[in-house]
Amino acid sequence: MALKGLDYFKFTPKNNCKACGKPTCMAFCMDVAAGKLSIDKCPNIKPEDLAKLSEASAPPMKTIKAGAGIGEYTLGGETVLYRHEKTYVSKTLYGVNVNADNAEAVLAEAKEVDYLRIGERMYTEVINVEFTGDKAAFLNAVKKAKDALAMPENPDAKSGSKAARLLILSVSDVAAATEALNLTKDVKPILNGANESNFADFSKLAKDAGVVLGVGAKDLDALYDTVAKIEAAGNKNLILDVGTVSIKDAFANAVQIRRAALKDQDRTFGYPSLINIGKLSGGNHECEVALASLFTVKYGSIVLLSRMNYAIANPIFGLRQNLYTDPQKPMRQEPGVYPFNNANADAINLTTVDFALTYFIVAGEIERSGIPANLIISDAGGYSVLTAWAAGKLTAGSVAKYIKEHCGDKCKNQVLVLPGKVAVLKGELEEALPGWKIIVGPNEAVGLVKFLKDFKSAA
Repeated sequence: MALKGLDYFKFTPKNNCKACGKPTCMAFCMDVAAGKLSIDKCPNIKPEDLAKLSEASAPPMKTIKAGAGIGEYTLGGETVLYRHEKTYVSKTLYGVNVNADNAEAVLAEAKEVDYLRIGERMYTEVINVEFTGDKAAFLNAVKKAKDALAMPENPDAKSGSKAARLLILSVSDVAAATEALNLTKDVKPILNGANESNFADFSKLAKDAGVVLGVGAKDLDALYDTVAKIEAAGNKNLILDVGTVSIKDAFANAVQIRRAALKDQDRTFGYPSLINIGKLSGGNHECEVALASLFTVKYGSIVLLSRMNYAIANPIFGLRQNLYTDPQKPMRQEPGVYPFNNANADAINLTTVDFALTYFIVAGEIERSGIPANLIISDAGGYSVLTAWAAGKLTAGSVAKYIKEHCGDKCKNQVLVLPGKVAVLKGELEEALPGWKIIVGPNEAVGLVKFLKDFKSAA
C-alpha cells in the first residue's frame, strides 16, 4: 500500500530545518507521498529508516537497467495500469529475432529503419539472438549481432543522435550461455533463459556477469514460484518472459503480471515483461504488426518481431510515441528561428505555435515547397493554434515580443505569414511590428506549398 504523508513524517526530525527545500517537514512529507520529491532529499533521516522508506515507497514495478553506455535502456518503473491515470514511464522497446540461419538478412533489413518522427529517433532498439541447438553457430550469430549494436550518428537528429542497440541472449543451455556472456559482457546483454529447471545456474551466471536475467516457465503459477525462488537467492534484476504457447496465453499472462504488480501490489510480479511475437505469429507478418500494437498497449516492455522494416515500423512506432507521451505535458518544440531550404535572413518568415506536432507538420510542408523560408516559433504553451489563441498563449503581443527580442539579424525580410486560423491577429501585429508586412496564410498546413510558390511568383 502506498505510504501517506504522515507515514513519512514519523521519521523526520520535525524541526523544519528547510534543508530539503520545503518550509516544513510536513510539507516535504506531503510532496514525497505525492511523488513530487524523493525521501532521500531529507538529510536528517537515519540511514536504516531511509532504507525502509525507500523500499516501501518504491514503484510496485521495479525499474530495471539493461545494456551499457549509450546502449543502456530503462525498463519497468510503471505505476498505473492505464495511461490516462497518470502517465506511462518506460516506453516499449522493439526488437528482432536472429539466429544462425537468418542473422545477416534480418540485421541488414532492420538497420535500414532509422528516421525521425516529431523529434524522436526511431530505430530497432533490440537484437535477440536465439539458440537453436548448435553452440558454434549460436556464438557466431552472437558476434554478428554484437557488431550490429553500434549505430551511426543521425545528422537530422538534434538530440539523441548517438545510440546503440540492446542485446538479448535467448538460450537455456548453460554452457552456450556462459560462452555467449564471455563474448558480450561489456555490452551488458539480457540473459533470457531461466526456467523452473535451470534457474539456480542461470541466476548465478547473470549475477556474476551483472546482467538482467530473463525468466520464463510453463505457466503463470510456475513462473511466480520460479521468480520467488530467484528473489530468495538475492537476485531482483529480472525481466519476465510471458511465453509463446499461444497468443491468448501470452496476452493473459502479460495482463495478469501487470495487474498483480500494480493493482494487487505483489512485488514478485513487479518486473518488466518480454513478449516474443515473432514466435506467436507463426510467420504471419501482418499478424505481427497487430500483435505488436496489442502488446504495446498491454503491456510489453520488450516486444520481439521476426523482422523490422518501414512498413512494420511506421505504425507501431507512431502508436508508441502517442502512448508514451505524458498526457499532462504537451510535446513542445523549442522556441527559435528555424531556416528551411537553405533560407537566410532575407527569406520570407512564417510563424506557428510550439506544439510539436503542429511544428513538424508545418515544417514538412515548407520543406516540400522548396521555397527558402524561416519558421518563427514562440512560446505558446505547447498548444495547437486555436487552443493557444483561445487560452491567450498565442497573441499579437507574444509574437511581436518574441520577434523583437530574438529575431534581430536572423529575419531582415520583414514579411510575416500568420496561420489562417488566427487571421484576427493581423491588425494588432501590424501595430505591434511597425514596418512589417503581415500576411494571412492558409488555414491548413497542406496549403503552404501552393501559397509559398504563389508568393514567390508574385514577388
